Amino acid sequence: MAKAFLELIGIDKSYPGVQALTGVSLSVAPGEIVGLIGENGAGKSTLMKVLGGVVSPSSGSIRLDGQDHASLTVKEAIGAGIAFVHQELNLFDNLDVAANVFIGREPRMGGPLNLINRRRLRAAARPFLERVGCDFQPETSVAELSLAQRQQLEIAKALSLGARVVIMDEPTSSLTISETNRLLDVIRELKASGVSVIFISHRLNEVEQCADRVVVLRDGRVVGELDQASIRHDVMIRMMIGRDLRELYTPPAEPPGDGVLDLVAVRTSTYPEQSVSLSLKRGEILGLAGLIGAGRTELARAVFGVDRLLGGGIIMNGRSIVVASPRDAIDRGIYLVPEDRKRTGLILEESIASNISLPDLLSYAKLTLVSTRREKRNAELQCKALGVKTRDVATIVGALSGGNQQKVVLAKWLSMRPKVVIFDEPTRGVDVGAKTEIYKLMRALADKGVAILMISSDLEEVIGVSDRMAVMHEGAIAGILERDRFSEEAVMLLAVGHVTH
Repeated sequence: MAKAFLELIGIDKSYPGVQALTGVSLSVAPGEIVGLIGENGAGKSTLMKVLGGVVSPSSGSIRLDGQDHASLTVKEAIGAGIAFVHQELNLFDNLDVAANVFIGREPRMGGPLNLINRRRLRAAARPFLERVGCDFQPETSVAELSLAQRQQLEIAKALSLGARVVIMDEPTSSLTISETNRLLDVIRELKASGVSVIFISHRLNEVEQCADRVVVLRDGRVVGELDQASIRHDVMIRMMIGRDLRELYTPPAEPPGDGVLDLVAVRTSTYPEQSVSLSLKRGEILGLAGLIGAGRTELARAVFGVDRLLGGGIIMNGRSIVVASPRDAIDRGIYLVPEDRKRTGLILEESIASNISLPDLLSYAKLTLVSTRREKRNAELQCKALGVKTRDVATIVGALSGGNQQKVVLAKWLSMRPKVVIFDEPTRGVDVGAKTEIYKLMRALADKGVAILMISSDLEEVIGVSDRMAVMHEGAIAGILERDRFSEEAVMLLAVGHVTH
């Protein structure tokens, strides 16, 4: 391996009352892919902020090409070829794709007005979009892009900087199987061209596939490194959280019961010519897999009443029901934990207590006035039951970690006695420890007789958690897999249209 051109040496970072990093050292060689793993709060983000010049270390040094620096500014980090692909997307919805790629670096026409040369701008953006495998154009408005497409755009933007090292923070959190494979190919292409990658991910199977070396953080310290030959899923988990791989997934306590929710020839606007028939049993976790664009989320939205059904029907406990709005679904005990919890599952500016009570305010009201005392008491009970890490239920939800935000989404539904819960990407962007807790919560719900439909793009997750699995392809069910037939190959064959009968 080539000599490291970038080193973090003995980095300490402290805030009032908090020691975020203690003696952390990390090196990166040209063309090396370094996996950086650890639970939320382990110090990964703080360490990368030090590297990117966002925060200054309390002590230690940053060595670039043999020269030591006490700290870097953001400008110095960018100038040194350090580029970020952030987990929280930094895009401007009111601009087009090309403008976002070259924001602040736009080609100009010159002259007294010095206007942006949009033709050159879009032409310059196109190769970076093609390199990442984007299926949208430079002139497309960012407001029209899906979450997965926005993530791809962030990667293209980082590549446009001509970076020597690209820091990817959960880059596949909103990508499905084919897109993830394309990204891993992009990472290998970067490596082959001498560009280094620091790959931060909770999806450890991806780390295992692409990393040359893995550095493990826990409680702000490096607790170990793994060379390529030693990188294994179970070893990484044990180093991160001190628990065995088998503890991640909880088997069902009993076989599932009778059918509770039946979709009969349901059609949605995404694939109006296709229909979906599916049966969900009481006490079952039914996984719903497929590639992005297969229509999984759209199906969930239609069942929850967000989108209108074009045809077909919904039967619950043997009776036909009409779900024309989320209120109809909620009144029948059908709840949705959405894919993008920050945009559609929570009000980030409101407190934990307010978010939990929101779907059922009348039950907290007396003479149309909400009792904040009852609201607070219920929120405290739910937070305790779900293990939400917070000092107070008055805490603003936006200040919580991703895993705790997801628990708050769950808390608002669990206080209302659910019959059916639809989880759309339930662990996107949360760490292994939080994933374990969410899996256990899902299994506990199923054991109490709740029917669960889990949409997941993480093959390992959908195979590990599901009792039965349906796979969608272009708006239709390509096949149903019983647990004894689960495998990545079987799921992928169905996801690409290999229909079974």
